[in-house]
Amino acid sequence: MAYRNPAPTVDIIIELIDRRDRPIVLIERKNPPFGWAIPGGFVDYGESVEVAARREAEEETGLKVELIEQFYVYSDPNRDPRQHTLSVVFIASATGEPQAADDAKNLGVFESWCVPGNLCFDHDKILRDYWNYRHYKFRPRLG
Repeated sequence: MAYRNPAPTVDIIIELIDRRDRPIVLIERKNPPFGWAIPGGFVDYGESVEVAARREAEEETGLKVELIEQFYVYSDPNRDPRQHTLSVVFIASATGEPQAADDAKNLGVFESWCVPGNLCFDHDKILRDYWNYRHYKFRPRLG
Protein backbone atom coordinates (compact mmCIF):
# COMPACT_ATOMS: atom_id res chain seq x y z
CA MET A 1 0.00 0.00 0.00
CA ALA A 2 1.36 3.43 -0.95
CA TYR A 3 0.93 6.11 1.68
CA ARG A 4 0.07 9.67 0.77
CA ASN A 5 1.10 12.33 3.24
CA PRO A 6 0.70 16.11 3.29
CA ALA A 7 3.75 18.11 2.29
CA PRO A 8 5.24 20.27 5.07
CA THR A 9 5.59 23.98 4.36
CA VAL A 10 6.43 27.12 6.30
CA ASP A 11 5.02 30.64 6.11
CA ILE A 12 6.78 33.58 7.71
CA ILE A 13 4.93 36.71 8.80
CA ILE A 14 7.81 39.20 8.66
CA GLU A 15 7.35 42.33 10.75
CA LEU A 16 9.61 45.23 9.78
CA ILE A 17 10.55 46.46 13.23
CA ASP A 18 12.42 49.55 12.03
CA ARG A 19 9.20 51.07 10.66
CA ARG A 20 6.26 52.67 12.38
CA ASP A 21 3.38 50.26 13.15
CA ARG A 22 5.51 47.20 12.26
CA PRO A 23 4.13 46.55 8.75
CA ILE A 24 4.47 43.09 7.24
CA VAL A 25 6.06 41.88 4.01
CA LEU A 26 3.99 40.09 1.35
CA ILE A 27 5.14 38.76 -2.00
CA GLU A 28 3.30 38.62 -5.29
CA ARG A 29 3.77 35.09 -6.63
CA LYS A 30 5.58 34.49 -9.91
CA ASN A 31 4.16 30.96 -10.26
CA PRO A 32 0.63 29.51 -9.92
CA PRO A 33 -1.39 30.01 -7.92
CA PHE A 34 -0.99 33.71 -8.70
CA GLY A 35 -1.71 36.49 -6.23
CA TRP A 36 -0.22 37.87 -3.03
CA ALA A 37 1.13 35.61 -0.30
CA ILE A 38 2.99 35.45 2.96
CA PRO A 39 6.61 34.52 2.17
CA GLY A 40 7.19 30.80 2.55
CA GLY A 41 7.63 27.48 0.85
CA PHE A 42 8.31 23.79 1.15
CA VAL A 43 10.53 22.27 3.83
CA ASP A 44 13.44 20.42 2.23
CA TYR A 45 14.23 16.84 3.23
CA GLY A 46 16.64 16.87 6.19
CA GLU A 47 15.79 20.46 7.09
CA SER A 48 14.08 21.68 10.26
CA VAL A 49 11.08 23.99 9.93
CA GLU A 50 13.07 26.78 11.59
CA VAL A 51 15.88 26.51 9.05
CA ALA A 52 13.33 26.32 6.22
CA ALA A 53 11.59 29.47 7.49
CA ARG A 54 14.83 31.48 7.59
CA ARG A 55 15.90 30.15 4.17
CA GLU A 56 12.55 30.88 2.49
CA ALA A 57 12.34 34.37 4.01
CA GLU A 58 15.81 35.25 2.72
CA GLU A 59 15.27 33.62 -0.70
CA GLU A 60 12.02 35.50 -1.35
CA THR A 61 12.65 38.85 0.36
CA GLY A 62 16.42 39.18 0.78
CA LEU A 63 15.90 39.70 4.53
CA LYS A 64 17.66 37.83 7.30
CA VAL A 65 14.91 37.28 9.81
CA GLU A 66 14.84 36.54 13.50
CA LEU A 67 12.15 34.00 14.29
CA ILE A 68 10.13 35.36 17.21
CA GLU A 69 7.67 32.53 17.73
CA GLN A 70 5.88 29.65 16.10
CA PHE A 71 2.39 31.07 15.62
CA TYR A 72 0.13 28.19 14.51
CA VAL A 73 -0.13 25.21 12.16
CA TYR A 74 -2.65 25.38 9.31
CA SER A 75 -3.54 22.01 7.78
CA ASP A 76 -6.88 22.20 5.99
CA PRO A 77 -6.52 19.69 3.12
CA ASN A 78 -7.89 22.34 0.72
CA ARG A 79 -5.57 25.19 1.75
CA ASP A 80 -3.36 24.73 -1.34
CA PRO A 81 -4.98 23.91 -4.71
CA ARG A 82 -1.85 22.06 -5.89
CA GLN A 83 -1.74 19.41 -3.16
CA HIS A 84 -2.45 18.74 0.51
CA THR A 85 0.02 20.79 2.53
CA LEU A 86 0.36 21.78 6.13
CA SER A 87 2.05 25.02 7.08
CA VAL A 88 3.94 25.88 10.22
CA VAL A 89 3.53 29.64 10.47
CA PHE A 90 6.16 31.74 12.20
CA ILE A 91 6.21 35.36 13.28
CA ALA A 92 9.59 36.90 12.53
CA SER A 93 11.21 40.30 12.67
CA ALA A 94 13.62 41.99 10.30
CA THR A 95 15.07 45.37 9.45
CA GLY A 96 16.07 46.79 6.11
CA GLU A 97 14.67 47.02 2.59
CA PRO A 98 13.07 43.81 1.33
CA GLN A 99 13.62 42.92 -2.33
CA ALA A 100 11.53 40.53 -4.45
CA ALA A 101 13.57 37.45 -5.39
CA ASP A 102 13.26 33.73 -6.17
CA ASP A 103 9.52 32.89 -6.55
CA ALA A 104 8.47 36.50 -5.88
CA LYS A 105 7.44 38.56 -8.92
CA ASN A 106 6.86 41.60 -6.73
CA LEU A 107 6.97 42.52 -3.07
CA GLY A 108 5.05 44.94 -0.88
CA VAL A 109 5.06 46.21 2.68
CA PHE A 110 1.56 46.43 4.15
CA GLU A 111 -0.26 47.70 7.21
CA SER A 112 -3.26 45.66 8.39
CA TRP A 113 -5.78 48.00 6.73
CA CYS A 114 -4.29 47.92 3.22
CA VAL A 115 -3.53 44.26 2.44
CA PRO A 116 -4.28 43.25 -1.18
CA GLY A 117 -7.55 41.40 -1.73
CA ASN A 118 -6.18 38.66 -3.95
CA LEU A 119 -4.33 36.58 -1.36
CA CYS A 120 -3.34 32.99 -2.21
CA PHE A 121 -4.00 29.81 -0.29
CA ASP A 122 -5.53 30.45 3.15
CA HIS A 123 -3.39 33.51 3.78
CA ASP A 124 -6.42 35.76 4.34
CA LYS A 125 -7.37 33.53 7.31
CA ILE A 126 -3.78 33.39 8.57
CA LEU A 127 -3.49 37.18 8.47
CA ARG A 128 -6.86 37.67 10.23
CA ASP A 129 -5.68 35.29 12.95
CA TYR A 130 -2.32 37.09 13.16
CA TRP A 131 -3.89 40.54 13.55
CA ASN A 132 -6.34 39.25 16.16
CA TYR A 133 -3.31 37.93 18.02
CA ARG A 134 -1.27 41.12 17.61
CA HIS A 135 -4.10 43.50 18.56
CA TYR A 136 -6.12 41.46 21.09
CA LYS A 137 -3.78 38.60 22.11
CA PHE A 138 -6.29 36.01 20.83
CA ARG A 139 -4.65 32.91 19.40
CA PRO A 140 -6.48 30.85 16.78
CA ARG A 141 -8.75 28.18 18.25
CA LEU A 142 -7.99 24.56 17.59
CA GLY A 143 -10.32 23.07 14.97
